[in-house]
Amino acid sequence: MKIATFDVDAQKGFTELCPDELPVAGGHEIAASLNRMARRGTLRLGSKDAHAPNALWVVASHAQMLQPLSHANADLTWVRHCVPGTPGFELLDELPAPIDYDFFVWKGVEPDLHPYGACFHDLAGKRSTGVIEYLRVAGVDAVVVGGLALDFCVKNTALQLRAGGFQVLLYLPACRAISEAGATAAIDQMRAQGIIICADSGALDTELARLEESDHE
Repeated sequence: MKIATFDVDAQKGFTELCPDELPVAGGHEIAASLNRMARRGTLRLGSKDAHAPNALWVVASHAQMLQPLSHANADLTWVRHCVPGTPGFELLDELPAPIDYDFFVWKGVEPDLHPYGACFHDLAGKRSTGVIEYLRVAGVDAVVVGGLALDFCVKNTALQLRAGGFQVLLYLPACRAISEAGATAAIDQMRAQGIIICADSGALDTELARLEESDHE
């Protein structure tokens, strides 16, 4: 069984290092767990938000966020975040540079795009980023996922991978959520689609061993 790992949007813009962007409590703490997770796979994939400063979904304050929009590929308002050339765009310091991943995606580049999952550029799931095709050509069977934030981009990436036909495992130590309620709902949604939730490294190793065994039956 071939295993890949996926670091979803592990950027400073989603941590308390950039409080004016979209800080997720404890987001700056996940790099060691992502690196630990990566040792379980033979391929390491990653993604970054790469947003225009003048994107049509940008609002001036956190109080104005999460208002619905009618645009096809930007459904909610957000404050400016993860703009190339700013500190918030950068990956956490302990992670590899994007060029050192086996496959890397920059998403939300156009001003009218704000995707969540890393497998498609659009919200309808029509414009592929190449992730699913890359994994299929590489012969990957299972993908272990972590990153920021659990209840948005991580959840959507995991669900897209699962819909693409892969076994998907969520490694909770490598994730942080915007809210506890959001995390609970996201985990329930993922579990309902057959995604395996791993609370620690022991659980991850147990589940990978189980999948490996079933792969040989």
